[in-house]
Amino acid sequence: MSSLPLSSPNHAAAYFDRLAARYDEVWTNSDAGRLQRNAVWRHVDPLVRRGDRILDLGCGTGEDAVHLEALGGQVLALDVSPEMVRISRNKGVNARIAPIEGIHKFAVAFDMILSNFGGLNCVRDLSTLAKTLERLVRPEGFLAICLMSRFCLWESAYYAVRGSLKKAVRRWSGEAATPAGLNLFYPSPKQVLVALTPGFELVTDVGVGVLVPPSFVGAIPRRLLRTFASVDAHIEASRLGRMIGDHRLLIFRRS
Repeated sequence: MSSLPLSSPNHAAAYFDRLAARYDEVWTNSDAGRLQRNAVWRHVDPLVRRGDRILDLGCGTGEDAVHLEALGGQVLALDVSPEMVRISRNKGVNARIAPIEGIHKFAVAFDMILSNFGGLNCVRDLSTLAKTLERLVRPEGFLAICLMSRFCLWESAYYAVRGSLKKAVRRWSGEAATPAGLNLFYPSPKQVLVALTPGFELVTDVGVGVLVPPSFVGAIPRRLLRTFASVDAHIEASRLGRMIGDHRLLIFRRS
């Protein structure tokens, strides 16, 4: 295990560097991963206008950045992992190596800031970023964050039936460590709201991956997954949908 502090950007970089080579294979291009990402895009796409300046925090392999640029956005993508950034750049993305905690160095305002699929779960306390995010999003601009939920029914059930109770409940306390030792944090929606108000107003709150499972579940026929995705589109905004999804998408408008 690395001797670096478990919550340090350098530790996160090393962790995601190890994932980078197979990230698209096991998540981005998996049936479940694609359907979950499409669910996020369904809400984000209508907010993007041609020429909008967009900051993609924790861009991973650049899938969101490529998509948003196709819609006419001008995307600057950041990731702490040099390998993730290298892959993003190979896709034509304007990507830079930088930790999310380093965005205070930017002076330009953006029409949208997006952090998809858990980038902000690497930040212990979102309130430490609130003022910076408020400064970086223009008035009436948008902040779209998709966080790993504190409770995912699919994950808990999957590991519980396999007798791995520690993994089944790992998100519940609000903090957990990966096998490699990287700390992840699972803020409650209330904690996110408290951290980001009054600078931002919540406009969208939906579950992502309610019936569509995490990609590690596997062995579910593609047709059934598409049925799950169709049902998710109808229940994602319900209280149940928001509570049990793999992720939770919160979109804020800058006050």
